[in-house]
Amino acid sequence: MAYELRERAIFGATSATTATHDVGLLVLRLVVGLTMAGHGTQKLFGWFKGPGLSATGKGFTMSGYPAGDTMAVVAGLSETLGGLGLALGFLTPLAGAALTGTFINILAVRGLNTFFAPKGIELESVLFAGVIALTLTGPGRFSVDHLLPVLRESRPRYSVLGLVLGAVVGFVVLLLRD
Repeated sequence: MAYELRERAIFGATSATTATHDVGLLVLRLVVGLTMAGHGTQKLFGWFKGPGLSATGKGFTMSGYPAGDTMAVVAGLSETLGGLGLALGFLTPLAGAALTGTFINILAVRGLNTFFAPKGIELESVLFAGVIALTLTGPGRFSVDHLLPVLRESRPRYSVLGLVLGAVVGFVVLLLRD
């Protein structure tokens, strides 16, 4: 009884299940979002021992994308801004769209024939599943989106639209490859 009263004092009239749900979403958002943002800054700025734009652009060119340097900027910005948006719970459907398009290209280029390391896609698959789950469930109470009524009230519609937009753009970019 005392535990319940303390929970209500801290989290308001919500149940412990709701509070733990929102904390769980926050943890997932921070881990997946900041991982993706860090990966994007490796491409853009060479941070965290990343390759930087020039080497990333060459990698895109070798993977069959036209204008490799431009694609490196697009991928780096998508990962950085999408990751930060996801971590903050800010415009979560749009962040999910940016990261969905990125993951579609990552998985297509890496290939689906090997799941486990050393050349596997298991890490990318787990991160992508986290992006999809967060986009569909929403970011929870401890987010910027929670303060925006339009996203709170229409979240399911915007979540699905974000994933569809990301998938369409991701596949269009794939069609540009040689």
